[in-house]
Amino acid sequence: MKTIYATLFAISTAISGIAQENLNKMDSLITSGHFKEMSSVVIAHKGKIIFENYYNDATAATLHNTRSATKSITGTLIGTLINDGKLSSTQEPAWKYAQVKNLQNPDTRKEKITIESLLTMSSILECDDWNDISRGQEEKMYLLEDWVKFYWDLPVKGYPEWETKPEDSPYGRDFSYCTAGTVVLGDVINTISGSLETYAETALFSKLGITDYHWQLTPTGIPMTGGGLGLKSKDLIKIGQLYLNNGNWKGEQIISSAFAKASKEPKAVMGSPDYEYGYLWWIGEFGKDKKETGYFMLGNGGNKIAVFDDLDLVVVLTSSLFTKGIEAHNQTAELLDTFIIPEIQKLN
Repeated sequence: MKTIYATLFAISTAISGIAQENLNKMDSLITSGHFKEMSSVVIAHKGKIIFENYYNDATAATLHNTRSATKSITGTLIGTLINDGKLSSTQEPAWKYAQVKNLQNPDTRKEKITIESLLTMSSILECDDWNDISRGQEEKMYLLEDWVKFYWDLPVKGYPEWETKPEDSPYGRDFSYCTAGTVVLGDVINTISGSLETYAETALFSKLGITDYHWQLTPTGIPMTGGGLGLKSKDLIKIGQLYLNNGNWKGEQIISSAFAKASKEPKAVMGSPDYEYGYLWWIGEFGKDKKETGYFMLGNGGNKIAVFDDLDLVVVLTSSLFTKGIEAHNQTAELLDTFIIPEIQKLN
């Protein structure tokens, strides 16, 4: 098991001169604006922070709005519920904890949507944030007050002959990116625990020593688990390290090792052949030769919290390039591919 506790928050001087030179080059390019609207880069290798810098008025105290990277923390709270014995497994039906009434599209099949289906973005409901005409597209959710009911009101998705059916898809799942489904996971956590906000504090944040954070709230007053949680970069490092340690922190199992391992294993394939999906974690290949497998939290603007078990590496990249879509994601991927991964490979 990899450890981080004694050394995480001291900058290491053990980095090689070559690697320092290359990270300095990356730093210079970010500072000059070649890489746009970056707010932080923090790199922890073998339990030590070997690089830390902040840009564009951000500081170590800044709470970064990492957008949909929040989803991975929502999955973590599902893992703590299972570890605490408050939830039996990911195979439990999410409907069991729903408190909505008078559905617009009642269907008994909704009662069988599992928590795992929501963790893997593969439920049967018609919800696709990447399709503007989808009934479940997230911008339509934001127009309404009750986002949980918005999800359960959705119809079951149909599959015309020319579309691949779930049973014929890799891993037997049809991936469809759906923020509303992650909001429902927040409702599940809130129902089981009695208070999502209190439970997140006691079961996760306080145990990791995270004391300063900001939840955005839904119109009905519960924390928004689909995006927008504000956290410091060094606290985001802790979330990544928790998974690098397979759910263990300072000798305490915060989430079970089985859940942590399942979270970072492929469960679904998205439209692009470049990435797979675990339990609200993205999975891909990085480095100049694309040979380093990593799993990462991902948010609009190019925000990434990337973990590489084989390299004993956690990288936090925060950015506010929110209006540039794939360009923003490509920018932080380039930082990993061109500067960070090759230099960590040299250190190893």
